[in-house]
Amino acid sequence: MTEGNFVDYVKIYAASGKGGKGSSHLHREKFIEKGGPDGGDGGRGGHVILVGNKNLWTLFHLKFLRHIKAGHGGDGGSSRSTGHDGEDKFVEVPLGTVVKDKDTDEVLFEITEHGQKEVLVKGGKGGLGNWHFRSATNQTPRYAQPGMPGNEIDVILELKVLADVGLVGFPNAGKSTLLSVLTSAKPKIADYPFTTLKPNLGIVAYRDFQSFVIADIPGIIEGAAEGRGLGHYFLRHIERNSTLLFLIPADADDIKEQYDILLDELRRFNPELLDKDRLIVISKSDMLDDELKAEMKAHLDKDFAGMEYMFISSVAQQGLMELKDKLWKMLNV
Repeated sequence: MTEGNFVDYVKIYAASGKGGKGSSHLHREKFIEKGGPDGGDGGRGGHVILVGNKNLWTLFHLKFLRHIKAGHGGDGGSSRSTGHDGEDKFVEVPLGTVVKDKDTDEVLFEITEHGQKEVLVKGGKGGLGNWHFRSATNQTPRYAQPGMPGNEIDVILELKVLADVGLVGFPNAGKSTLLSVLTSAKPKIADYPFTTLKPNLGIVAYRDFQSFVIADIPGIIEGAAEGRGLGHYFLRHIERNSTLLFLIPADADDIKEQYDILLDELRRFNPELLDKDRLIVISKSDMLDDELKAEMKAHLDKDFAGMEYMFISSVAQQGLMELKDKLWKMLNV
């Protein structure tokens, strides 16, 4: 998937079909002078239904489909014939899609399972035929109900990627490189900031044919929660991750300061993110000799008192199995 094809936010207008009107037909047949009412009911209008599809990873297919309309119900007929139901409109969306009312910003529902169906707007009910209104005092009713009008709504679809572990870090922290060595994903990697312009997902193969999903989120910079940089636009994807992996390069000027900035950006975006499990990982540690690493550990033990951290090198393949073990343990406590 190219970066231009990754779409995680769309606005659409959805309208259900109107119900068909009931029939006011009176039965006519040879040798039967007064057959009485036999008007059938109108069919219901079509629904607009969202369906979860695990094979979709983006809302790109809805980017240019701004109006979605279901079919109208058919009118009732003679001999108590019911009109046909309006054609339902099924719209497939990726798992992790959140549906919000555009006007009130209320969350209507979320699609999290493959095959899950949720009715976005219900079709109008069909009108009753005159057969329903017959009585001892009104044996030939010549009226029937009209169909109910359809419903309409403007909604926002937001995609929040479903992953077990989210990579959090500044640009050039090595998130894409780590994803590429832990999984078979092939994210864009280069020695300049903002190479990652969309979230990348990868499946980490673990022991005994087990696995978990890890997501590389575009780099966060200071002020991201207020809209600076690219990371703020993708912070919503971190809300789905059960564990956050803070990746900080060993050559950072101040590792603790970078961690505090990242943590503060998450807090300002959504304070609930601080309740997630966290693991601090120092990347690019292959550039450290034993003496320098020991000196750095002494400082980190004070800075991250009571918190877990570890050293890895994606390029030199150092500490990766230990990292997998740690993440698996955190995910399955």
